[in-house]
Amino acid sequence: MSLLDLIARADERGLAVSGVACLDRCLPAEGGGDPEPLRPLWAACEKGAEWAARLDAVHTALETTAGGDAVVARVRALLGAAPRDFAAEPLRSWADACSLLALDVHRAYDFPAGDDAGGEDLRAGDGAGAGPLVTGELRRQSEILESLAEAAGTEGGGTGLRRVLDLSTEGRRVLRAVVSRRARSGVLPGGVSLT
Repeated sequence: MSLLDLIARADERGLAVSGVACLDRCLPAEGGGDPEPLRPLWAACEKGAEWAARLDAVHTALETTAGGDAVVARVRALLGAAPRDFAAEPLRSWADACSLLALDVHRAYDFPAGDDAGGEDLRAGDGAGAGPLVTGELRRQSEILESLAEAAGTEGGGTGLRRVLDLSTEGRRVLRAVVSRRARSGVLPGGVSLT
């Protein structure tokens, strides 16, 4: 099943968790800041309890601490645009936008760069020629939605969320390691030199 199919079939819990996980992986490591600023949202994803209040709190916290990084600005914008109603249909378009942002960020740091396939093509299953970071992110997003779908409606629902946290943490470490290596080499995405 393609990533687009998984998003189309996900329930509100799966969509909320998937969206938060995508945004979580996009955030850079902040020196001295909260290493996991989206952490308060994870608990709200389970049943939607305090979803709107926690969204607002996290958005406000990022406004005051995240600086002017372009990716962080896009994460803040998506948090601000997130539906306050914990319902499948409004969350579906939001989770879709979060998925695209995560792929954009991974594509920017991919080396060697993959082809120019767009997010829709990649998520529809046409990942041929995608770089290793994008390929890993596509796999991760699919595994997250599959894990949540399997755990839905079972007493092991918490196990599904723990698996998502593990997958997202792994993805965040991979991307931050790549970003750190690129920064040390003095090359930004697009070949722009830092020196």
